[in-house]
Amino acid sequence: MAFPKQVRLVEVGPRDGLQNEPEPISTATKLELIDRLGAAGLSYIEAASFVSPKWVPQMADHREVMQNLARLDGVTYAALTPNLKGLEAALECGVEEVAVFGAASEAFSQKNINCSVAESLARFEPVLERAQAAGVRVRGYVSTVLGCPYEGEIAPAKVAEVSKALYEMGCYEISLGDTIGVGTPLKAKRMLEAVSREVPMAQLAAHFHDTYGQALANLYVVLEEGIAVVDSSVAGLGGCPYAKGASGNVASEDVVYLLNGLGIETGIDLDKLADTGTWITQAIGRPNRSKVGVALAAR
Repeated sequence: MAFPKQVRLVEVGPRDGLQNEPEPISTATKLELIDRLGAAGLSYIEAASFVSPKWVPQMADHREVMQNLARLDGVTYAALTPNLKGLEAALECGVEEVAVFGAASEAFSQKNINCSVAESLARFEPVLERAQAAGVRVRGYVSTVLGCPYEGEIAPAKVAEVSKALYEMGCYEISLGDTIGVGTPLKAKRMLEAVSREVPMAQLAAHFHDTYGQALANLYVVLEEGIAVVDSSVAGLGGCPYAKGASGNVASEDVVYLLNGLGIETGIDLDKLADTGTWITQAIGRPNRSKVGVALAAR
Protein backbone atom coordinates (compact mmCIF):
# COMPACT_ATOMS: atom_id res chain seq x y z
CA MET A 1 0.00 0.00 0.00
CA ALA A 2 1.06 3.59 -0.62
CA PHE A 3 0.86 6.36 1.95
CA PRO A 4 -2.03 8.83 1.69
CA LYS A 5 -1.16 12.12 -0.05
CA GLN A 6 -2.87 14.13 2.66
CA VAL A 7 -3.63 13.48 6.33
CA ARG A 8 -6.18 15.33 8.44
CA LEU A 9 -5.11 15.82 12.04
CA VAL A 10 -7.81 15.80 14.71
CA GLU A 11 -6.43 17.92 17.55
CA VAL A 12 -7.74 16.61 20.87
CA GLY A 13 -5.52 18.70 23.20
CA PRO A 14 -8.19 21.17 24.41
CA ARG A 15 -10.50 18.30 25.41
CA ASP A 16 -8.72 14.96 25.86
CA GLY A 17 -5.45 16.70 26.70
CA LEU A 18 -6.79 18.94 29.47
CA GLN A 19 -9.72 17.00 30.91
CA ASN A 20 -7.76 15.13 33.59
CA GLU A 21 -5.69 18.11 34.75
CA PRO A 22 -6.23 18.38 38.53
CA GLU A 23 -5.83 22.17 38.78
CA PRO A 24 -8.56 24.31 37.19
CA ILE A 25 -7.48 25.86 33.89
CA SER A 26 -9.09 29.20 33.05
CA THR A 27 -11.56 29.48 30.19
CA ALA A 28 -9.35 32.23 28.72
CA THR A 29 -6.38 29.83 28.57
CA LYS A 30 -8.50 27.16 26.87
CA LEU A 31 -9.78 29.68 24.32
CA GLU A 32 -6.28 30.95 23.61
CA LEU A 33 -5.08 27.38 23.11
CA ILE A 34 -7.86 26.77 20.58
CA ASP A 35 -7.07 30.08 18.81
CA ARG A 36 -3.39 29.22 18.55
CA LEU A 37 -4.10 25.74 17.22
CA GLY A 38 -6.37 27.17 14.53
CA ALA A 39 -3.72 29.74 13.61
CA ALA A 40 -1.17 26.92 13.25
CA GLY A 41 -3.35 25.36 10.55
CA LEU A 42 -5.29 22.68 12.42
CA SER A 43 -8.62 22.27 10.69
CA TYR A 44 -10.32 20.05 13.27
CA ILE A 45 -10.18 20.86 16.98
CA GLU A 46 -12.00 19.01 19.72
CA ALA A 47 -12.81 21.98 21.90
CA ALA A 48 -14.89 20.74 24.82
CA SER A 49 -16.70 17.89 26.50
CA PHE A 50 -20.37 18.16 27.48
CA VAL A 51 -20.21 15.80 30.44
CA SER A 52 -21.37 16.30 34.00
CA PRO A 53 -18.98 18.62 35.89
CA LYS A 54 -19.28 16.12 38.74
CA TRP A 55 -17.36 13.56 36.64
CA VAL A 56 -15.03 15.90 34.74
CA PRO A 57 -14.70 19.18 36.69
CA GLN A 58 -12.11 20.54 34.22
CA MET A 59 -14.77 20.62 31.47
CA ALA A 60 -17.37 22.47 33.58
CA ASP A 61 -16.97 25.60 31.41
CA HIS A 62 -17.89 23.78 28.17
CA ARG A 63 -20.65 26.29 27.33
CA GLU A 64 -18.35 29.30 27.82
CA VAL A 65 -15.70 27.68 25.65
CA MET A 66 -18.05 26.75 22.78
CA GLN A 67 -19.87 30.10 22.83
CA ASN A 68 -16.76 32.29 22.92
CA LEU A 69 -14.65 30.61 20.24
CA ALA A 70 -13.20 32.93 17.63
CA ARG A 71 -14.28 30.60 14.83
CA LEU A 72 -12.01 30.43 11.79
CA ASP A 73 -13.35 29.55 8.35
CA GLY A 74 -12.66 25.96 7.44
CA VAL A 75 -12.03 24.86 11.03
CA THR A 76 -14.37 22.38 12.72
CA TYR A 77 -14.82 22.88 16.47
CA ALA A 78 -16.19 19.65 17.88
CA ALA A 79 -17.37 18.51 21.30
CA LEU A 80 -17.73 15.19 23.08
CA THR A 81 -21.39 14.46 23.93
CA PRO A 82 -21.79 11.10 25.67
CA ASN A 83 -25.57 11.39 26.13
CA LEU A 84 -28.67 13.24 25.01
CA LYS A 85 -28.44 15.84 27.78
CA GLY A 86 -24.86 16.66 26.71
CA LEU A 87 -25.90 16.84 23.07
CA GLU A 88 -28.81 19.22 23.76
CA ALA A 89 -26.46 21.55 25.68
CA ALA A 90 -23.90 21.40 22.85
CA LEU A 91 -26.57 22.15 20.22
CA GLU A 92 -27.61 25.25 22.20
CA CYS A 93 -24.00 26.42 21.91
CA GLY A 94 -23.99 26.04 18.12
CA VAL A 95 -21.75 22.97 17.96
CA GLU A 96 -21.25 21.72 14.38
CA GLU A 97 -19.90 18.27 15.12
CA VAL A 98 -19.98 15.93 18.12
CA ALA A 99 -18.44 12.64 19.22
CA VAL A 100 -19.65 9.61 21.17
CA PHE A 101 -17.44 7.13 23.00
CA GLY A 102 -17.67 3.33 22.98
CA ALA A 103 -15.24 0.61 24.08
CA ALA A 104 -14.09 -2.69 22.64
CA SER A 105 -13.65 -4.13 26.15
CA GLU A 106 -16.55 -5.28 28.35
CA ALA A 107 -14.58 -4.76 31.57
CA PHE A 108 -13.52 -1.26 30.52
CA SER A 109 -17.09 -0.34 29.56
CA GLN A 110 -18.41 -1.54 32.95
CA LYS A 111 -15.70 0.30 34.93
CA ASN A 112 -15.78 3.45 32.81
CA ILE A 113 -19.49 3.99 32.18
CA ASN A 114 -21.16 1.30 34.34
CA CYS A 115 -22.79 -0.62 31.51
CA SER A 116 -22.05 -3.32 28.95
CA VAL A 117 -20.74 -2.55 25.46
CA ALA A 118 -24.16 -3.40 23.98
CA GLU A 119 -25.92 -1.13 26.50
CA SER A 120 -23.51 1.72 25.78
CA LEU A 121 -24.22 1.41 22.04
CA ALA A 122 -27.97 1.40 22.67
CA ARG A 123 -27.58 4.64 24.66
CA PHE A 124 -26.01 6.33 21.64
CA GLU A 125 -28.97 5.64 19.32
CA PRO A 126 -31.11 8.58 20.53
CA VAL A 127 -28.00 10.81 20.50
CA LEU A 128 -27.34 9.97 16.84
CA GLU A 129 -31.00 10.40 15.89
CA ARG A 130 -31.17 13.82 17.53
CA ALA A 131 -27.83 14.94 16.04
CA GLN A 132 -28.90 13.84 12.56
CA ALA A 133 -32.21 15.69 12.94
CA ALA A 134 -30.18 18.81 13.84
CA GLY A 135 -27.84 18.34 10.87
CA VAL A 136 -24.83 17.72 13.11
CA ARG A 137 -22.28 15.06 12.18
CA VAL A 138 -21.26 12.45 14.75
CA ARG A 139 -17.85 10.87 15.11
CA GLY A 140 -17.54 7.58 17.00
CA TYR A 141 -14.66 6.65 19.28
CA VAL A 142 -13.78 3.08 20.13
CA SER A 143 -11.42 2.83 23.09
CA THR A 144 -9.13 -0.03 24.21
CA VAL A 145 -8.68 -1.31 20.63
CA LEU A 146 -5.17 -2.68 21.27
CA GLY A 147 -5.48 -3.70 24.92
CA CYS A 148 -7.40 -3.08 28.12
CA PRO A 149 -6.13 -2.24 31.64
CA TYR A 150 -8.55 -4.85 33.05
CA GLU A 151 -8.93 -7.50 30.35
CA GLY A 152 -5.50 -7.41 28.72
CA GLU A 153 -5.65 -8.60 25.09
CA ILE A 154 -8.61 -7.49 22.98
CA ALA A 155 -9.66 -9.57 19.98
CA PRO A 156 -9.56 -7.62 16.68
CA ALA A 157 -12.98 -9.14 15.86
CA LYS A 158 -14.48 -7.40 18.92
CA VAL A 159 -13.04 -4.04 17.80
CA ALA A 160 -14.50 -4.65 14.33
CA GLU A 161 -17.92 -5.50 15.80
CA VAL A 162 -18.14 -2.31 17.91
CA SER A 163 -16.80 -0.15 15.04
CA LYS A 164 -19.35 -1.61 12.64
CA ALA A 165 -22.19 -0.96 15.11
CA LEU A 166 -21.22 2.72 15.46
CA TYR A 167 -20.79 3.07 11.70
CA GLU A 168 -24.17 1.50 10.95
CA MET A 169 -25.77 3.72 13.59
CA GLY A 170 -24.64 6.74 11.56
CA CYS A 171 -21.18 7.78 12.78
CA TYR A 172 -19.42 9.17 9.70
CA GLU A 173 -15.98 8.33 11.09
CA ILE A 174 -14.71 5.81 13.62
CA SER A 175 -11.62 6.71 15.64
CA LEU A 176 -9.72 3.65 16.88
CA GLY A 177 -8.18 4.37 20.27
CA ASP A 178 -5.26 2.61 21.89
CA THR A 179 -6.34 4.07 25.23
CA ILE A 180 -3.47 2.68 27.30
CA GLY A 181 -0.83 2.81 24.57
CA VAL A 182 0.14 -0.88 24.77
CA GLY A 183 -0.17 -1.59 21.03
CA THR A 184 2.72 -2.53 18.76
CA PRO A 185 2.88 -2.23 14.95
CA LEU A 186 1.89 -5.80 14.10
CA LYS A 187 -1.04 -5.69 16.52
CA ALA A 188 -2.15 -2.35 15.10
CA LYS A 189 -1.99 -3.75 11.57
CA ARG A 190 -3.99 -6.87 12.46
CA MET A 191 -6.61 -4.86 14.32
CA LEU A 192 -6.99 -2.51 11.33
CA GLU A 193 -7.28 -5.44 8.91
CA ALA A 194 -10.21 -6.79 10.94
CA VAL A 195 -11.95 -3.42 11.27
CA SER A 196 -11.50 -2.37 7.63
CA ARG A 197 -13.39 -5.49 6.54
CA GLU A 198 -16.45 -4.02 8.31
CA VAL A 199 -15.93 -0.24 7.93
CA PRO A 200 -14.40 1.44 4.85
CA MET A 201 -10.80 2.59 5.41
CA ALA A 202 -11.77 6.16 4.40
CA GLN A 203 -14.10 6.26 7.43
CA LEU A 204 -11.44 5.24 9.96
CA ALA A 205 -9.03 7.26 12.11
CA ALA A 206 -6.16 6.32 14.44
CA HIS A 207 -6.03 7.59 18.03
CA PHE A 208 -2.85 6.16 19.51
CA HIS A 209 -1.39 6.82 22.94
CA ASP A 210 2.34 6.81 23.52
CA THR A 211 2.50 5.21 26.98
CA TYR A 212 5.06 2.61 25.82
CA GLY A 213 6.68 4.82 23.17
CA GLN A 214 5.05 2.93 20.27
CA ALA A 215 2.59 5.51 18.92
CA LEU A 216 4.64 6.77 15.94
CA ALA A 217 5.63 3.25 14.90
CA ASN A 218 1.98 2.19 15.11
CA LEU A 219 0.91 5.23 13.11
CA TYR A 220 3.49 4.49 10.42
CA VAL A 221 2.02 1.02 9.75
CA VAL A 222 -1.61 2.17 9.69
CA LEU A 223 -0.74 5.10 7.38
CA GLU A 224 0.82 2.53 5.08
CA GLU A 225 -2.47 0.60 5.14
CA GLY A 226 -4.39 3.71 4.08
CA ILE A 227 -5.44 5.54 7.26
CA ALA A 228 -5.63 9.26 6.45
CA VAL A 229 -6.98 10.73 9.71
CA VAL A 230 -4.89 10.86 12.88
CA ASP A 231 -5.92 12.07 16.35
CA SER A 232 -3.17 13.76 18.35
CA SER A 233 -2.65 16.23 21.17
CA VAL A 234 -0.38 19.29 21.17
CA ALA A 235 2.68 18.74 23.42
CA GLY A 236 1.39 15.21 24.08
CA LEU A 237 -1.04 16.65 26.65
CA GLY A 238 -3.19 14.16 28.50
CA GLY A 239 -1.61 11.47 30.62
CA CYS A 240 -2.82 7.90 30.63
CA PRO A 241 -5.27 7.67 33.55
CA TYR A 242 -4.48 3.97 33.99
CA ALA A 243 -0.70 4.28 34.18
CA LYS A 244 0.54 6.81 36.70
CA GLY A 245 2.96 9.32 35.22
CA ALA A 246 2.73 7.76 31.77
CA SER A 247 2.47 9.92 28.70
CA GLY A 248 -0.90 9.76 27.03
CA ASN A 249 -1.77 11.04 23.59
CA VAL A 250 0.80 11.07 20.82
CA ALA A 251 2.12 14.63 20.41
CA SER A 252 0.77 16.55 17.40
CA GLU A 253 4.23 18.06 16.74
CA ASP A 254 5.80 14.58 16.52
CA VAL A 255 3.09 13.39 14.15
CA VAL A 256 3.47 16.43 11.88
CA TYR A 257 7.26 15.98 11.80
CA LEU A 258 6.78 12.33 10.78
CA LEU A 259 4.22 13.23 8.10
CA ASN A 260 6.44 16.04 6.75
CA GLY A 261 9.26 13.53 6.45
CA LEU A 262 7.01 11.19 4.47
CA GLY A 263 5.99 13.99 2.10
CA ILE A 264 2.38 13.85 3.34
CA GLU A 265 0.48 17.14 3.35
CA THR A 266 -1.20 18.37 6.55
CA GLY A 267 -1.54 22.13 6.01
CA ILE A 268 0.01 22.64 9.47
CA ASP A 269 2.79 25.08 10.34
CA LEU A 270 5.08 22.98 12.55
CA ASP A 271 6.89 25.95 14.10
CA LYS A 272 3.62 27.62 15.15
CA LEU A 273 2.35 24.30 16.49
CA ALA A 274 5.56 23.74 18.49
CA ASP A 275 5.35 27.30 19.89
CA THR A 276 1.79 26.53 21.00
CA GLY A 277 2.98 23.36 22.75
CA THR A 278 5.69 25.31 24.58
CA TRP A 279 3.19 28.02 25.54
CA ILE A 280 0.45 25.73 26.90
CA THR A 281 2.78 23.48 28.90
CA GLN A 282 4.31 26.56 30.55
CA ALA A 283 0.83 28.00 31.17
CA ILE A 284 -0.37 24.90 33.02
CA GLY A 285 2.97 23.89 34.55
CA ARG A 286 3.29 20.56 32.73
CA PRO A 287 6.30 18.98 30.99
CA ASN A 288 6.25 19.19 27.20
CA ARG A 289 5.99 15.56 26.06
CA SER A 290 6.65 16.31 22.41
CA LYS A 291 10.18 15.27 21.46
CA VAL A 292 9.99 17.51 18.39
CA GLY A 293 8.59 20.43 20.40
CA VAL A 294 11.40 20.20 22.94
CA ALA A 295 14.05 19.91 20.20
CA LEU A 296 12.69 22.92 18.27
CA ALA A 297 12.46 25.01 21.44
CA ALA A 298 16.11 24.23 22.22
CA ARG A 299 17.42 25.34 18.82
